[in-house]
Amino acid sequence: MPEKKKTKKARKPVKFKTITLKVTARQKKSLINYCKSRRTTPNKIIKKSIQPFLDKYADFHVEARKKEVANQLELF
Repeated sequence: MPEKKKTKKARKPVKFKTITLKVTARQKKSLINYCKSRRTTPNKIIKKSIQPFLDKYADFHVEARKKEVANQLELF
């Protein structure tokens, strides 16, 4: 009996989200000059800089805090 070849399962597409940052003209010029000197792109530089935060806190669950008011007036 001939064996059936297994076909590879299609990869699930990666969902990307857009993030917008505001930088000054001087900061942008500095970033562009840095990227030119390292022969890379601004996107790669920014992603590499924030990589520890993207990996470390992916599965971190934050509980909502209640605002406590200490100086409430009690009438009764």
